[in-house]
Amino acid sequence: MSQLLLKMKVISKTFPGVKALDGVEIEVMEGEIHALMGENGAGKSTFMKVLNGLLQPNTGEIFFSGQKVRIEGPQQALKLGISMIHQELNPVRDMTVAENIFLGREYTRGKSFFVDKKKCELEAKNLLINFGLNIEPSLLMKELSIAQTQMIEIMKAVSYGARLIIMDEPTSSLTDDEIRILFAKISDLKKKNVAVIYISHRIDEIFEIADKVTVLRDGKYIGTKTIEEIDKNQLIHMMVGRELNSVFPKTFAEIGKPVLQVKNLSGASFKDISFEVKSGEILGFYGLVGAGRSEVFKSIFGLDPHSKGVIMLEGKQLKIRKTSDAIKAGITMVTEDRKKYGLVLCRSIKENIALPNLNEFSKGPFLNHEKEKENCTGVAEKVSVKMSSLSQTTGNLSGGNQQKVVLCKWLIKKPKVLILDEPTRGIDVGAKAEIHSLMCEFAKKGMSIVMISSELPEVIGMSDRVIVMSEGRIKGEFLYGKYSQDQILKCALGEGRINYEN
Repeated sequence: MSQLLLKMKVISKTFPGVKALDGVEIEVMEGEIHALMGENGAGKSTFMKVLNGLLQPNTGEIFFSGQKVRIEGPQQALKLGISMIHQELNPVRDMTVAENIFLGREYTRGKSFFVDKKKCELEAKNLLINFGLNIEPSLLMKELSIAQTQMIEIMKAVSYGARLIIMDEPTSSLTDDEIRILFAKISDLKKKNVAVIYISHRIDEIFEIADKVTVLRDGKYIGTKTIEEIDKNQLIHMMVGRELNSVFPKTFAEIGKPVLQVKNLSGASFKDISFEVKSGEILGFYGLVGAGRSEVFKSIFGLDPHSKGVIMLEGKQLKIRKTSDAIKAGITMVTEDRKKYGLVLCRSIKENIALPNLNEFSKGPFLNHEKEKENCTGVAEKVSVKMSSLSQTTGNLSGGNQQKVVLCKWLIKKPKVLILDEPTRGIDVGAKAEIHSLMCEFAKKGMSIVMISSELPEVIGMSDRVIVMSEGRIKGEFLYGKYSQDQILKCALGEGRINYEN
């Protein structure tokens, strides 16, 4: 019979103006997959940072393997057998895969202090093969995709031989095949009596992989249930404390004339891309990792160059060489990588929202602080950013609320075209419903919306029209209600060009 591995009692944590945790608790058995769920801002990541020693609680006790412990930092956590994979990945990008895996525990030559680079790469290669990853250990981390980086971080945590592994949104950037590999590894860990605390907003995953689920809401402990004694609706109700009318609250706007037209656009990872987005339309872009979806729109937004093609807005040809060209024309983009392209994490919420809008709040060299505050407050409330105040540091927000801040800064501009790249990645069901409702609201006001998403149910549920890409090319186009999930997946796998416009 499994023994109790972890017990956390009456854990509280307060930040200036915010009580992030209020008497939270959890019990985890050896070899147990224990899901931790709640809306963004519920306190999940803060709770786990306390367990990992990144934060010290104001009150509470932690017991590990029957012993009361005080965890002063991540290194102490590792010595105890606790490893954590953070939602926001932060590898050393200018170091190799092997160097990242063995950072701080490098193999040395004999009794010397010199790193044995060949042995590190050999051991890294063995780990990569064992984990099913076709990645060379000599590659720099900055050369990897987000999905590949996520897999390396997961593998690194597993390689420590931990007794308890915390996984914070581990599948947020993974393909279905990569998720299958991860779940197989989690099953292997379970067989070896290793426990996993699994944080995810993907409810289907929880019912597939977890033994128990603990729910937090607004920093408070709501309850713990075995998977057998709860269903999806009950779990959602525990998380949000309210009924959600629909998983995808799709409403239909009046679709007008084409606003954005792209003709024969080509770049490093895509070729001959042609499509249009109409006013009031939500256009979904779907494809597997590597299909080239994000790259197309980074090019349209001026983040990446394109080699040929025409971009037109309301019948006028644009020359987009940098992001300011796109923004000036009325095209904005919420990027998938909010840390790299979307936010200044060390600055306040107000500063992040205001940064691209300073011209809106100024007259000559003078900034109208009242107008700035009024606009930032209004849009933050509209999008339901959970915050103590506009002066709160953006880096202290949950991932979902950071995503909302990125959305806020572009909404002030009242764009003609809003591009959303994985807008609900790492966001809980309640926040997803809010963002989906906002998308429908914007569409009703005539805004043209492009949604790039790896979640097929989201694409199907929210899009008036879906374009499918594979290997850098458009492979199919589907109208709402005139296709099945299987048809889209077949198209995404590159099995012929399909058109379901009629």
